[in-house]
Amino acid sequence: MTTSTTPQQSHSSSPTIALVTGANKGIGLETASQLAQKGITVFAASRDEARGRAAVDKLKSAVPSLHVHYLQLDVTNAASIRAAAEQIERRFGKLDILINNAGINAGKWGEGPSVASLPAIRETFDTNFFAMIAVTQAFLPLLRKSPAGRIVNLTSILGSLAEHSDPKSPIYGMLGVGYNASKAAVNMFTVNLAHELKDTAIKVNAAHPGWVKTDMGGENAPLHVVDGALTSVWLGTLPADGPTGGYFHMQNRLRW
Repeated sequence: MTTSTTPQQSHSSSPTIALVTGANKGIGLETASQLAQKGITVFAASRDEARGRAAVDKLKSAVPSLHVHYLQLDVTNAASIRAAAEQIERRFGKLDILINNAGINAGKWGEGPSVASLPAIRETFDTNFFAMIAVTQAFLPLLRKSPAGRIVNLTSILGSLAEHSDPKSPIYGMLGVGYNASKAAVNMFTVNLAHELKDTAIKVNAAHPGWVKTDMGGENAPLHVVDGALTSVWLGTLPADGPTGGYFHMQNRLRW
């Protein structure tokens, strides 16, 4: 009988190391917390050092046993990305889990693509897509040193062409071309990277957290932050026989 192991079970003598971008609040911070509660050493990364350190201190004051560290990382800055990768390499020599959580919407919800602001679309793509690629490329050498590397790219059901094209879909007609298109691009990157790495131990998947009560999601969202982190944590700790190249919400496959 074959026994599957999750990343944190792979080498009991070597800690499992995770990096979560955009982790000073919301889904990112909760993802860092849930991973740490599994015994994983987590780098909670954010651009704003004061807010990032305060968030980590709050987590550790609530549960002192958590292995959570603040990491300064501006995902849109090449020098910052390089410095972050070098820091993790110096301290641990590898990375087991990368959660590309950082994301924004610089545009206006409900605005038609015919009038959408090009600068806002570019700004959204810079963080949601180009920065995600830059971070992934920088940390991939460290992920290759892991016995069970996991890459989780935060996307959205709003990146699904199938859902947007279906009049019966709950998101049909939900306009916001910058954000929607950036997440569709994230999905394509996920599929392509998973294919490139299919003969390695690294798994790459896209996670839709759901409509969550965050600064972006708003108070009318049906899910709480604790729910929004579940998909990322599941994909970040997949066993050896888990999926790769998929698009998931709460362990359910979504339509591309």
